[in-house]
Amino acid sequence: MIDVILASVGLVVLSPLLLLIMISIVIETGFPIFFAQTRIAQGGRTFKMYKFRKFHPTSADGCPLTMKHDSRMTRIGAFLAHTKLDELPQLFNIIRGDMAIVGPRPESMAFAEVFTARELPLLKYRPGIFGPSQVAFRNECCLYPADKDPVEFYRETLFPAKAALDLAYYSRRTVWTDLLWIGRGVLAVLGKVPELDLIPAASEPSEGARKMDIVIAGE
Repeated sequence: MIDVILASVGLVVLSPLLLLIMISIVIETGFPIFFAQTRIAQGGRTFKMYKFRKFHPTSADGCPLTMKHDSRMTRIGAFLAHTKLDELPQLFNIIRGDMAIVGPRPESMAFAEVFTARELPLLKYRPGIFGPSQVAFRNECCLYPADKDPVEFYRETLFPAKAALDLAYYSRRTVWTDLLWIGRGVLAVLGKVPELDLIPAASEPSEGARKMDIVIAGE
């Protein structure tokens, strides 16, 4: 109920901004305004997650990840990606019950196989817009090494690191810590939260993992 109320208020308050973004997208590259993608939700079911369209409508599907200086990006899309305003349509997903304000990011079907026995517990939680991994990996597009395949790097390194953060938090979350992560998420979008400079190994806790755990605990 709190999620639905906050999302509804957000849509009303942000409606002028939403309208401005919609008009800007149409003026620059026409329709469609929204991008819908099938994502994996709580319990392993799927749903359509909505974003403002960032890529040219004629762009081929290509890489399932958004990269730094992605050539498929429009000028408005680059601004939306930088400010994370492309995520605002997910307020509709929250009202529909697909997502929550705070929760793990829902994975696309392109990465459905990344859920090993270690990461499957993530699917116990309703996916969300804000959370530990969203804050820590605010600028994920900048983390991909030039000499590695980005899809493999995401599967082998970034996803396990994000999953470790989320699994450590959601098993002991409270309403108050969720509110804390909403605040941190807003600050991260504004560039006011320092990013973690280490990625934990997928197999065992590293110094980076311990550092991340300190951040999760709010210390």
